[in-house]
Order: sequence, then C-alpha cells, then structure tokens
Amino acid sequence: MKRAGFNTVWLPIALLLPQLMIIAVFFYWPAAWAVQSSFYLQDPFGFGSTYVGLENYTDVLGNAEYAKVARFTVIYTALVTFFSLAFALLLAVKADAVIRGAKTYRTLLMWVYAIAPPVAGFIGLMFFNQRNGPMTEFFQMIGWDFRVGADYTSTATAMVIVAVWKQIPVNFIFFLSGLQSIPKSVREAALIDNRSASGRFWDVTFPLLAPTGFFLLIMNITYALFDTFGIVDTLIQSEPGNNPVTLVYKVFVDGFRGNDLGGSSAQSVLLMILVLALTIFQFRLIERRIHYT
Repeated sequence: MKRAGFNTVWLPIALLLPQLMIIAVFFYWPAAWAVQSSFYLQDPFGFGSTYVGLENYTDVLGNAEYAKVARFTVIYTALVTFFSLAFALLLAVKADAVIRGAKTYRTLLMWVYAIAPPVAGFIGLMFFNQRNGPMTEFFQMIGWDFRVGADYTSTATAMVIVAVWKQIPVNFIFFLSGLQSIPKSVREAALIDNRSASGRFWDVTFPLLAPTGFFLLIMNITYALFDTFGIVDTLIQSEPGNNPVTLVYKVFVDGFRGNDLGGSSAQSVLLMILVLALTIFQFRLIERRIHYT
C-alpha cells in the first residue's frame, strides 16, 4: 500500500507553523518569563527589580500557609477526580442500557458541559444560598449548619460538589463512547461465561475501558488543578480570607492582589514542576498496566 506523504518539507512546516506560534506566544514565552521573574524581587509598578536568587522559592516552601493550600489542593484534586470519574462511569453504564428515549436521556446528562466554570460557580451559589438554597436546606435537615464563605469545610464541600457536577458530562461522553465501541460479540461471550452483571463489568468491560479511563484520569487531574479557577473564585466571592483555595488561585491572589510578582512566579514554576512530575509518573507507572489492543 502506498503511503501518503508531502512532496516538499516546507508544506508540513507551513501547516504546523500557526499552531507552533500560538503555543510559543501563549505558553513558552509566559513560562520563560515566569521562570526568570521567580529569581527577582520586582517592583509591582515596573520601576525595577532586584536579583534575589532562590529566595522566592525558599520563602514559598517555608510558608505554612502555602503548605496548607498545597494539602487542600491535593485532597481537592483527588476528590474531584475520583467522584467525577465514578459518577460519569455509572451514568454511562446506565445510559448504554437505555433503549427507549436514549437520545433524550443522554442529552440531559451532557448539557451541563456547555456551562462555563464561573457560571457553574454562580449556580452553585444559588444552590448553597444561606437563606433558601436547596442544598443548604438539605444539609441542615441532616444537622449540618452549612455556610459557604463562612465555614472552611462547608466551602470546600461546595467547591468539590460544583466541580464534580461540572465535569461529569465530559467524562460521561467519553465513557459512553468507549462502552459503545466494545464489540457485541465480546459482550455475548462474556454473558455466556459469567451470568453476574457486576462480574462481567469488572472482568470484561472495565479492562476494555482502561485506555479511555487513563486519558480521562489525566484530563480530570488537569481540570481540578487549573480549570476550576472560575468555580473557586465565584464560590468564595473573590474573598479568600480563611476560605479554602487551590494553588492556582493562590498564584493569582499573591501576584495580582498582593503584588508579589516574584513570589507568585516561583509558585507557578513549582506548580509546573509538580504537573510535569505527575504526568511522568502517570505515563511511566500507570500506563504500563493499560492495554490498547
């Protein structure tokens, strides 16, 4: 079979150049600037800067507040990732079994994906409203005085719930596509070998969904770390105070409100290193257990 190719080397370069320029302008250049700024103590008004070496990094790593935010970010990311994937997989399995009204059922589950994170946070504020929010009333029925913005645990719980609700649809789409790509013959063979529905799922279906699950694992961790910025900002109503915040939001607060450009740059570099290490760990250890054929 004849392989498709380019007659000249300049054509593929020309096709890739726009994307490479966008990546260079909006990722590589800001990243390089952040690395450089992390070694300086900068005037917030741009009148000068003083080289301080690794002082910004030592101040950040020795800061008890930063350690607290880092612990919360780890817990928050783990909870959002786990529950987003678990609920989406459950809904996908149920949707795959629906025969009548399947399109309507799937559409109702997917429409949330079109909502922007700040809008999702605003909807969360309405649900967790202190006076008449339905979720607040529900928690009060079980004896929990739920107060978003005033209580640390309540605010953290609301952040997790809204972030999970926002992310479930995209996970649902991928899991449902993965389920529908499983050959019918495989399902029939599994039905003959194992009469238990849960046994067939864990022995046959779940391993075949492993590539999709691994992809979604990476995407959900990235989502919880970075894309929930709008949700966090809306739920705490731009007033961090004693409320829980993520590492990304702390970079914003220290840099744009505290005018600590060097410190916030050091935090962003540490966050980049953390994400890089996490990605390497996932691909080196977890992907080895994933079979794509």
